[in-house]
Order: sequence, then C-alpha cells, then structure tokens
Amino acid sequence: MNSKFKIQNSKFKKASQKIAFDTQHRKTIDFNISRYNLAVERGIARYHDLDEARARAAAIKRDVLKNWDKYLIQFEENAVRNGAKVLWASDTAEATEYIKQILIEKEAHLLVKSKSMTTEEVEFNHVAESTGCQSVETDLGEFIVQVANERPYHIVTPAMHKSKEDVAALFHEKFGTPENETPEKLTEYVRQVLRKKYTTADVGVTGANCLIADIGAVSVTENEGNGVMCTAFPKTHIVLAGIEKIIPRMEQLGIFQPLLAVRGTGQQITAYNSIFTGAKRENETDGAQQVYIILLDNGRTTVYEDDEAYEALSCIRCGACLNACPVYKTIGGYTYDTTYSGPIGSVITPFFRGFKDFSHLSFASTLCGACAEVCPAKIPLTEILLSNRRKAVAEFHRPVAERGAIKGFKVIASKRFCFDFFSNRIKDLTLYPFNYFGWGKKRSLPKFAKKSFSQQYKKTQI
Repeated sequence: MNSKFKIQNSKFKKASQKIAFDTQHRKTIDFNISRYNLAVERGIARYHDLDEARARAAAIKRDVLKNWDKYLIQFEENAVRNGAKVLWASDTAEATEYIKQILIEKEAHLLVKSKSMTTEEVEFNHVAESTGCQSVETDLGEFIVQVANERPYHIVTPAMHKSKEDVAALFHEKFGTPENETPEKLTEYVRQVLRKKYTTADVGVTGANCLIADIGAVSVTENEGNGVMCTAFPKTHIVLAGIEKIIPRMEQLGIFQPLLAVRGTGQQITAYNSIFTGAKRENETDGAQQVYIILLDNGRTTVYEDDEAYEALSCIRCGACLNACPVYKTIGGYTYDTTYSGPIGSVITPFFRGFKDFSHLSFASTLCGACAEVCPAKIPLTEILLSNRRKAVAEFHRPVAERGAIKGFKVIASKRFCFDFFSNRIKDLTLYPFNYFGWGKKRSLPKFAKKSFSQQYKKTQI
C-alpha cells in the first residue's frame, strides 16, 4: 500500500468523522434532500411506466457502448459538416492545452460558463485565469460556490450544503448586500451582475448533456437560461464534453430529457433545453461565430476496458444516486475530494485517478442498493463497487492489518468449533480495536452474548 494512498485514506476518514457529526450540516442536507424527494415523488407519478422508460434509456446507452467508436465518428463528421471544430483530448493536459490555445488566439479577457461537471474535471476556471481570462460561473449554485472559493458539492445542486442564511452572509461579505437579504432579492442581484457579463464576454462555455450523433449537435439542459445566454452573445462557444455523452439519434432525446429532469430535480421537463448545431448561420442574428467541441476521454476508455465497470459510462449525471445514498447524506460531497462524489463517483474515480490513490472510495458504501434502484440508466452500481473492492484487494491497495484480520476471520468462521471455543469476553476484547479505530469513538459495537448461537440452539433442542 503506497504512502499517497495512506494519506488519501486518512484524509477521507478524518473528514468523514468530522462532517458526520456536524449537526448543522446534517440539518441543511436533510432539508434540501427532503425537498428534492418530495419533488421527485411528484415527478415520478407523471410516468405511466417509469421502469419501461428506464429500460429504454438503458438499452440505448448499452447500444452506444457496443458501437461507441461508430457513433463518435458519426458525431464528429456531422459536427464538422455543421461548421464546428472537433478536438479530441485524451486527458486533462491535452484539454487544458486546447483551452489555452483558443483563449489566447481569441485574446479573451472574459468568459461566461454554464454549469458543467466535465469542466470541473480539468479545473477550467483556473486554466482560463492562467491565460489572463476571467471565468464567471453563471449557474446560480455554481456562482455561489465560486464566490465562496469552493468546488461544487453535488453533481446537480452545487450549493446544496449551504442554507439561505449561509448565502446571505456570503453575499453580505463579498458584495455588501444586506445581511439578512431574501433569496429572491439575492437572485435578482446575481441576475443583474451576470447580465453585464453575458453581453461583454468574449467566450461562452458549456458542457453537454447529450452529443447527438446523427445530426452532429450538442444538447444542453438547464433551468435558469444561463446556457442560452452563454451562447447567444459571445462570438466563440467552447463545448467540453465527455465522450460517453453520445446518443445515436435526435429522437432519443425524448427518453433522456424527461428522465434527467425527474431524477435530477423532480420536474416533468427542465425549463431550458437547447440544441446547438454549429456556428451561427448567415440568416441568424444570435449565436457564436465559431464553435469548438472538445471531446474528453480522461479515463473513460479505462472504464470501458473493464468488463465489470463499463456500464458506469451509461450515467446521465442526474445525481439521483447521491440523493439516495445514506453515506453521501452523512459525510457530504467534499469528503470524497474528487470531481464526482457519491456512488457514481466512488465507481469511476478509481479508474479516472488511479486505484492506488482512490480505491478507498469504493468502500464508502453500505451496499444497500438504493443507488442502483433509482438510477435511470439501470447501472448496477453496487455490483461495480464490489468489483472495485475485489480489484483493490487483489492489487494490494488495502492495509496489511485488514488483510490479516480477514484471513483470521476466515479461519475462525470456517468451523463452528472456533466460534464456540472462545468466550464472549475474549471476543469483545478482540473486536475492541475495530470498535475504536473503525467505528469511531462516538459509537460502540454490541457485546457478544455469553453463549454462541449454536450453543443456544442446541440447548433449545434438548
């Protein structure tokens, strides 16, 4: 087990222990997720057959994975035909180089960015700033965490960890707004700030919810109109998208957009659904004059090569698995210390950033199955988490003491005699270190009964 893993694992445990008993954090998350759950319950009720919709989405995504290269090439050909420039980035370094080249070539001093987790992967804002270009987040939640100098806490709801009082205090400190300003007035303040940014920005940046192969288009769905504004005024539009976002045909958006809405926010459909088919035409008044589409691998083909984890590439980034996960709701988004948190993050991060350093995330799960149950693409998340755990053990990324303990338990558990031989006091003493170092100081393991189950059973049969 390497030293970096020990550091990451230790940081994760300490952060988990700290946040798990932060009552104010728990209160904020419980409140926000409870509102989400109510909205999703209403949203699901609109479906005549939700399982059939999930099955169709899963079938489309599995077809994509079987014909991934074909659909990606088809997308590139059609996007180029539409006037876009398609750039392939194998990793963060290549994507960063492309971004820098475009911003320097355009002499960009200001860019506006719509919400995109893929841009978070490559730390787009820092890359832009390194060229002298200011990058402004335009999604309200992203704007809040950017002002706070934080990262998104959640895939869909970046500022889920903040209460309205937290935001009011933050804006009072940073912008001088009234200390107890209402959410409505704070939203209006942000709207006015961003309006000026939209109209003066040199570059607009978006991600992509779907890359539509048959028409070479980029689909973006959001609720605030910021995606539309980011692409209406700037002369240059940069799209950064993961290569797994491909879907074969335009007509299939009718499957994914409602599922993304109902699982992401509980809506029947998100407020703004845009489809970009290249640069502005001669007869159009708005839109970018140049469109760059950066297709990012960054570990996705590594996931694809794994016979057990590849289905994780079917993810549509709705965030439902995070909201359902008891571990995520207890330890929060920042504890994972990676772009993607929750069950889907625990599945893909070891492939993206290395099993040596991030295999511990696959153990941050109760394996209750709630994540797989709500997944609109029917990804077998618990099965992949177990697969990742097996890999971590096989590749010796687990602590030596843990391996020794498991081997010892295997010997004892293999024979009933071994369980019955030791007294309950000895068993309690044996588990004391696990209680102290594993469960933590604020919880206690139950005590062993004086008689084992087999001993009690035999007594009742006499």
